[in-house]
Amino acid sequence: MRIIERYSHLNGWEFLVVHKPQLWDEIQTVVAAVDANACRTKLSREKRKKGELLYSPVDMNTAFKNLLITRNWRESRVSYWVTGDERLIRKTLGIVSAEQKQEIEAAGHVPIYSYNQTDFVKERVAIEVQFGKYAFVAYDLFVKHLAFYVGDEIDVCIEILPMKSLQSQMSSGIGYYEGELYNVIRQGRGVPAVPLVLLGIDA
Repeated sequence: MRIIERYSHLNGWEFLVVHKPQLWDEIQTVVAAVDANACRTKLSREKRKKGELLYSPVDMNTAFKNLLITRNWRESRVSYWVTGDERLIRKTLGIVSAEQKQEIEAAGHVPIYSYNQTDFVKERVAIEVQFGKYAFVAYDLFVKHLAFYVGDEIDVCIEILPMKSLQSQMSSGIGYYEGELYNVIRQGRGVPAVPLVLLGIDA
């Protein structure tokens, strides 16, 4: 596969090439090593694409996962506790998970365990390979990456998305680079408040 477009939000790409150039090289190598033709395995049942052989999101994710795992990229989780009280959430937001639970209980509320998981983290850089529905991309961009950044687990995150030209040869409803670039820019310069690199890829 090929990287067609790149967008740097809050100097995410600049941070990467200055402080982690070997990881940027590794990401480019991984993208180039994914055989798109081998992932064209999904026989469409959709009315407008019936009978077409489409790119399989599952197969593409598996190809990326296998290549990244062999280079020691690993899944990571950030755990936290929530409750229905806004003031209590604001009070506990910046403290470690165990203390969040204690504070919520001490205030007489029920702590609810929650977590965010990202597929690939290495040397404080996170990667999400996203061939899912639009809602999953929005969750990555505006919730998940921010949780890892605020939790001091990462310094920058990379979201790998299909270009529209690739997405049009997949199932309907898949997020794509051009659309998500629009969504990020529409929010303004500071949102999401995390250094981010959007990569648009094609076969």
